[in-house]
Amino acid sequence: MSSTQPNILLIILDTQRRDRLSLYGAARENSPALDAFAQQSTVFERAVAPAQWTVPSHASIFTGRYAGAHGVTEASHVLSGLHPTLAEILQVGGYRTVGFCNNPLVGLLENGFTRGFDAFYNYAGTAPERPHHAHHPALRRAMTARWRQFAASVQHSFAHSDALFNLTLNPLLVPLWTRFIRYKGNTAYSLQDALNVFVSHTSGGNAQPLFSFINLMGTHLPYHPSKAALQQTAPYLLKNNAEARFLKRFNSQATRWASPPDTPLQDWEVQTLLDAYDAEIREQDALLGQFLADLEQRGLLDNTMVIIAADHGESHGDHGFIGHSFVVYQELVHVPLIVRYPERFPNGKRVMTNVSTRRIFHTVLDAAGLIPPLDEADPNAAVGELTLANSVNGRPDPEGGMAFSEAFPPQTFLSVMRHRAPHMIDALRLTETRRGLYDGAHKLTTIGGAVDGLFDLTHDPQEVNSVAAEQPQRTAQLYGALERFRAQVGSGGLTSGSQDIDPGVLNHLRALGYVE
Repeated sequence: MSSTQPNILLIILDTQRRDRLSLYGAARENSPALDAFAQQSTVFERAVAPAQWTVPSHASIFTGRYAGAHGVTEASHVLSGLHPTLAEILQVGGYRTVGFCNNPLVGLLENGFTRGFDAFYNYAGTAPERPHHAHHPALRRAMTARWRQFAASVQHSFAHSDALFNLTLNPLLVPLWTRFIRYKGNTAYSLQDALNVFVSHTSGGNAQPLFSFINLMGTHLPYHPSKAALQQTAPYLLKNNAEARFLKRFNSQATRWASPPDTPLQDWEVQTLLDAYDAEIREQDALLGQFLADLEQRGLLDNTMVIIAADHGESHGDHGFIGHSFVVYQELVHVPLIVRYPERFPNGKRVMTNVSTRRIFHTVLDAAGLIPPLDEADPNAAVGELTLANSVNGRPDPEGGMAFSEAFPPQTFLSVMRHRAPHMIDALRLTETRRGLYDGAHKLTTIGGAVDGLFDLTHDPQEVNSVAAEQPQRTAQLYGALERFRAQVGSGGLTSGSQDIDPGVLNHLRALGYVE
C-alpha cells in the first residue's frame, strides 16, 4: 500500500436525470450545491450509463464491464465471482471499504454487490442498519440481526417471484410498503453516518485510506418532497388541486412507474411529475451540499477523490415511456458525472468526449495504484488506459471517443406489462434488447438487430428526428461498430468506428434500406 493512496468517495445519485440539473443547463436552479461543487471539479458533458436501470448499471460501475459482459441484468441475478468488484480490489489493496446504501436492489438483495465491503449499511428495508447500532446491547443486536435475515429472505423472494412482485403493485398496498420498507432509505441519516465514519476513521493520524460508497435515492419514485422543497420549487403542489391529486394517485400506482402509459400523459401531468422530481432534486442537493461542505471544512477532501454520478436517469413521458425499464434514450442513459481530484482532474474543466461510467472502476483503481487480479490479456485490466483521467489530459481515448449502452428488458417489468397491457409488449417490441452507440455528436440506436434511429445530438438532444435515411453511410459505419461491440463485449474488447464494415453487416443494412 502506498502512503499516497487517496481516499475515495463514490456517490451515486440514483435515478438522476442529467438535463434536470442546473449545472448541465436546466432552466430551474435546483442543484445550487452541486453546481458550486462542480466548479471545483471536472465535469463530463457526455457521460453515458452502460445500462438503463439500477442493477446492471451498478454492476458495471463495480466491475468495469458492460452489462452484456457481466450478465447481471435482472434483480434475481448474482454477480459472478470471476468479476472482482471495486470494493474487493480496494480492500485487498489496503483500503477500508464502507457502503451507505439507500437502494434496496443494491444493498439488500443477495446479488454479490456487497462483496469486499468491511461494513455495508442499508437505509432501506424493514430493518435499516446504521453504524451506531454496533454499540447496542448484545441481545438487541442478536434480535435485530435475526429480523434482518428474515426480512432479507422475504425481500429476496419478491425479487424472484413475479406473482409476489405483482401483488405488491396493488395501489392500496404501494403507499404502505414504500413507507414500511423505507423504499427510498433515508438520505439525511446515510450522509450523516458517512460523515461520522469519515471523521472517526481519519482521526488520530490513521494512514489507512478509506473507500466510501454512497447511494442516494432521493429522486426515485414515489415523489414525496418536503414542504420546504415544494415551496421553493412547485408551491402549487401544496394545494388541494388537480395536479396534487394526480401526483398522489401516481405515487400509489407503481405499475405506472416502469411501463409505458396506455395513453400519452397530458402536458400538465408531465409538468407535475417534473416539478415534483425537481423538488426532490432540490431537497437532496441541500443535504448533499451540507455533507460535502462539512468534509471540506474539516480538511477531509484534501487527499480524497470524489466521484459523483448517476446510475441512470428517468422518463417522465419522454418518447412515450415512464420510469427506466426498456429504452436507451437520453433521459435514461445520458447521465451526470463529476470528478474532484485536482491532482489529475482540473478544476472547472468540461470534457466533451463520450465516456462510459463503467470507467469509474478503472479511474478509481488507477488513482489508488492498483490493478485488478485479471489475466493480462483481459482489456479490463488496463486501468492505466481506461481511467477517465486520459480523457481529460489529451491522451487518445482508449474507446475511440465512443460509449455504449444496453437495455436488456427486465423480466419483472415485462410481467407487469403482461398483467396490465399485454397488447403493448409486441407493439412496442418490449421483449427485445435495445442498444445505443455514441460517437462524437451522433448516436445510433437499435432494437434487436435492427436500426432504430441515428440522431445528431448537437441539433437534436431529445432524439426526436432520426437522420438515418439522410446519412446512410454514417448509419452503416456506426451499425458496424455496434455489431463489433456486441461480439467483443464478452471479453471487454474495445472497438473503433473507423474500422471496415463487415460484409454481413452491409447485407443487413441493404435489407433495411440504409445502403444501396
